[in-house]
Amino acid sequence: MRIAIVYQSVTGNTKLVAEAIRSALDPGSVVYCGAPAQVPEADLYFVGSWTDKGSCCKEIGAFLSGLEGKPVAWFGTAGFGGAPEYYDALSVRATSLLPASSRVLGRFYCQGKMPMSVRDRYVALLTEHPDDKKLAVSVENFDRALSHPDQDDLASAREWAREMVRSLS
Repeated sequence: MRIAIVYQSVTGNTKLVAEAIRSALDPGSVVYCGAPAQVPEADLYFVGSWTDKGSCCKEIGAFLSGLEGKPVAWFGTAGFGGAPEYYDALSVRATSLLPASSRVLGRFYCQGKMPMSVRDRYVALLTEHPDDKKLAVSVENFDRALSHPDQDDLASAREWAREMVRSLS
């Protein structure tokens, strides 16, 4: 089986997940691991992105739209995380960019740390609006995200990757 792992990562979170996926697979089966450029034909595509305004980044969206008739295992990272419903919504938005003939085998999401500038912005807004509970929750979420993806997240990504390959066997 020929496997391509195609991803975009801004802060390194999605790259960590992609590397965990790669480490779980037979090295001889991985024909590509990197950004969506000159990706060879594969039997299975692991495709991942950081979360950009509630969906995948535009480069990955364009790549997804060209995967006519291909099996895809979708993965991503999001600064706001923890709720399966949120991850489900992100997954649906991203995979809706696939052609109808493609098949989504499964999805994996985990939380990822965000740039400190995001926390600084939240804290500045919270200083201006100290009673804003949503801003307080945003700061708490930011602080929780600092350790992610953690070793448990990466172990889960490896197990998920193996499951995706088994589902095609």
